[in-house]
Order: sequence, then C-alpha cells, then structure tokens
Amino acid sequence: MSKQDSLWFKSLRWIQKKLVHTIVVPHDPFDDLNLDSDKPLVYVMKTESISDIAALSEMTEKLGLPSPYEPLKVEGETAPRVVCVEGAKPLFGQREGNQHYLESFTRLLSAHKQHPELDIQLVPVSLYWGRTPGKEDDTMKAAVLERENPTWLRKCLMILFLGRHNFVQFSNAMSLRYMADEHGTDKRIAQKLARVARVHFRRQRKVMTGPVLPNRQNLFHALLKSESMKKAIQEEAQSKKISEEQAREKAMEYLDEIAADYSDSLVRIAERFLTWLWNKLYKGINIKGAEQVRQLHHDGHEIVYVPCHRSHMDYLLLSYILYYQGMVPPHIAAGINLNFWPAGPMFRRGGAFFIRRSFRGNKLYTAVFREYLDQLFAKGYSVEYFTEGGRSRTGRLLAPKTGMIAMTLNSVLRGVERPVTLVPVYLGYDHVMEVATYHKELSGKKKKKESVWQVFGAIRKLSNFGQGYVNFGEPITLHSFLNEQVPTWREELAKDPEQKPTWLTPVVNTLANRVMTRINDAAAVSSVTLTSLVLLASEQNALERSQLERQLDLYLTILKEQPYTEFASVVEGDGAKLVTQGLELKKLQLDSDPLGDIISIDESIAIAMTYYRNNIIHLLVVPSLIASCLTRNKQCSRAQILETVEDFYPLLQAELFMGIDDLTQYVSSNIDILIKQGMVTESEHLCVNDEHLNQLLLLAGTVSETMQRYAIIFNLLASSPNIERAELESDSHQLAQRLGALHGITAPEFYDKKLYGTLSVKLKELGYLSQTGNQQAVQRIRSRANSLLRSSVKQTIVDSVAAEHAK
Repeated sequence: MSKQDSLWFKSLRWIQKKLVHTIVVPHDPFDDLNLDSDKPLVYVMKTESISDIAALSEMTEKLGLPSPYEPLKVEGETAPRVVCVEGAKPLFGQREGNQHYLESFTRLLSAHKQHPELDIQLVPVSLYWGRTPGKEDDTMKAAVLERENPTWLRKCLMILFLGRHNFVQFSNAMSLRYMADEHGTDKRIAQKLARVARVHFRRQRKVMTGPVLPNRQNLFHALLKSESMKKAIQEEAQSKKISEEQAREKAMEYLDEIAADYSDSLVRIAERFLTWLWNKLYKGINIKGAEQVRQLHHDGHEIVYVPCHRSHMDYLLLSYILYYQGMVPPHIAAGINLNFWPAGPMFRRGGAFFIRRSFRGNKLYTAVFREYLDQLFAKGYSVEYFTEGGRSRTGRLLAPKTGMIAMTLNSVLRGVERPVTLVPVYLGYDHVMEVATYHKELSGKKKKKESVWQVFGAIRKLSNFGQGYVNFGEPITLHSFLNEQVPTWREELAKDPEQKPTWLTPVVNTLANRVMTRINDAAAVSSVTLTSLVLLASEQNALERSQLERQLDLYLTILKEQPYTEFASVVEGDGAKLVTQGLELKKLQLDSDPLGDIISIDESIAIAMTYYRNNIIHLLVVPSLIASCLTRNKQCSRAQILETVEDFYPLLQAELFMGIDDLTQYVSSNIDILIKQGMVTESEHLCVNDEHLNQLLLLAGTVSETMQRYAIIFNLLASSPNIERAELESDSHQLAQRLGALHGITAPEFYDKKLYGTLSVKLKELGYLSQTGNQQAVQRIRSRANSLLRSSVKQTIVDSVAAEHAK
C-alpha cells in the first residue's frame, strides 16, 4: 500500500471514528465464546467492506484481539487475517465472484495439511449499521438505508444516519484443524465452508433485526379472515343477538386494544434514554446465560421469555439487555392497567401488547387474543409474559397464573411449525423502588392505580441503586416437554382436534411449576440479599462486623463449593467486601464502640430487607435445615438428617419452587463442607465443634420461621386428624398471627394466607390431609418440627393448638 493510500485510509478511519459508536456482542468474547488466546485467529466476514473492517479494528483493539489489519503469520508465511465470503457491491454492475475468498479458505486449509500442529480459529463476525427489520410495505428510507448488501454510496449514508447504532457481533470459533482432520483440505471443503458461513450470516441477521414488521391494519384484517375468527364472530353475533358486522367491529376493537405497534425508531430513542437511566440507577448490570438464548434464536426457535416479576423496571430491563446482547426486544404481554397516556402508546410502540386481567365469560375476546398470539408465534416474534400475573410483594415467587402458559401450549397443539421454547429469567436488584409500597399494601393499604404521575415521581427519586441481575435459566422446549409428559399427544389430537384433551390442565400446571422452579434455579446472590439473610436471622438484626464477615464467608463457601445449579450466580469477593457494599448502598448501619464495629439493619427498614432475603432463601434453606438438626439434637447421624430433610423438602419445594435433582447427594455434600470447614466432626455421629456453634446457630436461624409455620400446621393436623382444608388454612393463619405477636415475627410471608393455601394443597397431595390421612407420618413430622424449635416457641404453639382444639 502506498503512502498516499495509507493516508487516505487513515483519513477515512478518522472520519468514521467520529461518526460511529460501536457496540460489541457479546461484551466479553473470551468469557462467552470458545475463543483461545493461544491459537491463531482469522475473522470471517460476509461482505468485503472498508468501513466494516475499520469498525472491527476499533473493537479488536479494545478487546485485546488481533487487528484485522495485521497479517497472520503461519510458519514463516503470511495468510489473510480476514476472509470475506462476498466481494464489495459496486455502485453499478454486478458483484464480483467469490473465487478470491475460496482461495483464502483453501490456503488456510492447506496450511493445516502441511503443519499438523496448527489449529487456526475461524471467528465469524457480523456487522449491523442500524437494526431496522423493515416492513412489509417498505418505505424509500428503508430502501436507501437498510439494505443488507449496500453499495459504497448507501454505506456512506448508513454510516452518516445510523453510525451511532453500529453493532459488531462475534460468534463461536470453529476449529480449522477439526475441519481439516474430519473433512479434508481440498477446494470442495473450502466451498462448503463458504456456504456454511453465508447461512450463518443470514441467520445472525434475523436474530439481530427480527422478522419483517407487518402493516398493523393489514394484520388485523388478515386475522379476522381466519376460520377460527369467523366462527367466533358468528357465535358472538348469535349469543349477543347482534349483526355479524357489529360483532366483527367489536373484534376489531379488541385487536386494536391488544396489539403492539412495534417501532424501531422509538426503540432506538428509548435505547439512549435507558442507557442514561441504567447508568444513573445502577453501577452495573450482571448478565448470565445470554449466549445459550442467542443460540436458540440462531437455531430457529420461537422464544417465549418468562421472567419473575419484581418491579415495573422488569419490562425495561429485560428488553434493554436483549437489545444489547444482539437480540430483538420481545413483544411483551402487559396488564391493561399500564395502558394509560402517555406510557401506554409508548409501551405499545416498544413492543407491548395489552391483556385484560380476566377473559372469563368473554369468548370473542379470548378468540381474538389467542389468534393474535398464534400470529406472533407464526411470524417469529419473541414474546415475554410474567407467569406470576403481578409483582411479588414479599420477594418470593408467587404461585403461577396458568392462562398465558395454557395459550402458549395450545398454540403448539394447533400446529406451530417452529420449536417453541420457554426461557425462564431471574431478575434481581440491589434495590427495588416499590418495596416500601409493597409493605404498605400487605398491611392493608389500598393499591394505587398506575398513572403518569407515579412514573414521574419514581424518576424524580432516582439515585444509585447498586447492581442489577439478569440470569437466563434452563430453557424448556415445549415439543420435548409434551413428548415427556404425554408421549401419544400427536395421535390423540389427530383423532379429535376439537376436543380438549383430559391431560391438558394437569400438564399446564406441571409446566407452570417447572417454569417457576427454573426461574429460582437461576437466582443471583448479591451483597444485599446475602447480608440481609444473615442479619435477619440474628438477634436484634445486628452482629459484630468480624462475625458478620465470617458468616458471609461461610455462606459464600457453601454456595460456591456446592452450587445450587449451574444457572445460579454468586457475587464475587469475600465477606468484608460484601459488608462494604451493603454500607455503601445504605442498606446496613454501622455503629462503633471501643470494642469494635457493629453492623445492623435499621429497625425502620428491617421489614423491607426481608424482601431481598426472600429472593434467595431457597438457596440456603437446606443447609440451614441441616444446621438446625445439628444444633438442636445432641447426637445426629447423616441418615437422621437426610430423613428430616426428606420429610420437609416436599413442603419447601411447594412454597419455594425448589428443584434439587439429587437430594441425598446435595445433603451429603453440604455436610461434607461443614466438616471441611472444621465446624462439625464425624465419627459414630456428627458433632458440632463448640468453637463454631454460634455460626451454625446463625445458619439454622434462616429456616426457623419456616419450621415454626410447619410446626403450627402439623400440630393442628395431629390434634384434629379430620380437619378440612379451609379450616386448616384459617386456623394456621390465626395461630401464625398469635405466634408473631408473642415472639416478634415481622416477615410479611409469615402471615400470608395464600402461602398456607399452597401448603394445604401440597399436604392433600402427599396424603396428610384426608379422612384416611397418614397419621403415623403426621405424628413423626410433628415431633421433628417441634424438636427444631426454641422451647418458648414450641410451648406457645402447643398451648395455642390445645386451646383451639378445646373450643
């Protein structure tokens, strides 16, 4: 290259750098992809482009990857660092053939034939200048700016208008050594590589931009012409004694009320606002598991995101994260209560579709909504809905509402061709803005109706809220799930497509519970959740700083040495670092005296902190139960601890959506950790080391309130074997209120009527609540629950149950 050319290219790159803002996906390729820094690396790009390579060069410099301008040295010879599968498109005429690029692949393969130790990594790199998917009735703007294969003139316009929205996406590396060993090194293999690369780039573009957007009115008219909608309109006309035209107009009104009106332009504007918002709110957003979801998109799955629901921020956070992870924001099922001006129209253009709280009795609305959902799946739009129905007020997952899950499963049964996959998502925050409001509502205050003033009020109070957490759980592909649950489902549907299968309701319930379990499987442990879990188990919610740090170190050891699941995440650092973070976030209070520092939770926010504890209590409830067995029983064997855990685990599983695959191994591993830490010794029995008794008592405190609830239930069952479910729920709730008042229990879930309802359902399922109930098991579990309580608490429960029985 001449000096003049060099100066020319440098000038172009300088101008581009001023106009372009590039985002890399994934943010850390070495962490998320199978890149090996010790092996040679070659970039594979779709189209030869000076501007694309310049943007790639800027990113590789930041990431510490080889520059695309730096030739690859292979055993003293140079090879191309970048291979493009298509030539540049000229302003006039045809694109040149890809012979030159086949030669590049052939040269690289030949080098592997000559050098057996060589293993070059081929890394596909996709570049996107803007992410508009285009519309079915494309405008002149789309023709000029949004072509997939632009000429240099179009590319200049794209850089000028869309340069601030440039994305560079790296994909998993492919080993050329593997290709050479398995398939050879001739020109035929080079041609195959080029074909595979083109297919890859085509799929990646669809993942990044999404399917083409329909004209909204044309979509409505097409939906109303479907056979199922025609039938629903006829039935509506007959039942309401109106004309079919009036029924059709009503269906059109429902569609207009429900349907999203996605706008890429609004999403681009919202991206800038949300970037400012997250930078103001959070020090960072921690993401785990995005790569597996990106791969599902790439493989053609229809993705349905099913997150937990903590806050109104959930809608924004998940869409924002997906956008920055190189995926299209989903169409979100939002409650009709959010359809107020001006938020409603903005949410709608951001992809929200609105859903009424109940469809019951409105067959036309049900048919319209079902048809719209089927259309979203058929066209390939990802969808998001909250299975809990509303935001959790206690920090625990709520019992799932099965309506949307049933509709999704019905779409599969009606013949959606693409694999439909549910992706559970755990969303967590170091600070949830609505927590104070939640506790007012739990104490009986009427819920406020959403309005624009609430939104402005929330924004006005923004401050630094620490970290946010987005963990993607283990996906559930519905076709595979149906094959597992009902192997003959296809044959049964073929016999009678119109008849609702008898197995559908129980299968939907099983699926809903699996979704909730997999959300909790992906929980994120943070400084706030873990410190609140420790301090709320202590007397007066206070500990010496050194004691708190040691306890946190113990919990971190348990969580890291025996991971709850591979999808959960644990905060980095040690106990000292977590305490410092809690103090910085003003969640903890520091008091000092001549003997040292005391860390506590201020009484005014103690109830609020139970919310954060409840986010992760399921991760440590079994270790806590083990510690409770060890500290309450003078002599205890592994077998006795396992039997105790097995007795209570079904109830824990029901209320905390736990999914431990091998309970025996999990219990044994946790005991081994305590032995390894020197807290417990094992000979004939397990014995607590007195030096660590306080630590184990503190660990046992996490499960104490849960054991008190179970003791209430099983003492009632033991004294009244024939008690009805409704009476058990009512009496349990009444005794819990009494126990709380006498022993200072303030946790909101302790008094939650719905929780006692969930437990009574499980008790009936287990055979403990019926005319022929297993009284031997009830007596055994009652004795075990009582043995794990403080004597004063046990006496209160026993006396209260006796008084209740004497009435």
